[in-house]
Amino acid sequence: MTRATYRRHYGRFRALLVQARKDAGLTQQELAMRLGRPQSFVSKTERGERRLDVIEFLEVAQALNLDVPRFLDTLGAF
Repeated sequence: MTRATYRRHYGRFRALLVQARKDAGLTQQELAMRLGRPQSFVSKTERGERRLDVIEFLEVAQALNLDVPRFLDTLGAF
């Protein structure tokens, strides 16, 4: 996979997370509070300045009450 493809797919991942947060009716601050993290953690993640590892993703998914398999299916195959 090329670097550009990797970035495009991660951009889609970030966009889906932002949409999931908004669909949950949460601000960045409210999500950060659920995660026990500073608001800057959410902001930097959503802007792509910081990447989530798989454990962090699962924590965010739980805080947003996401159905992880469905979320990943929405993300689509590479």
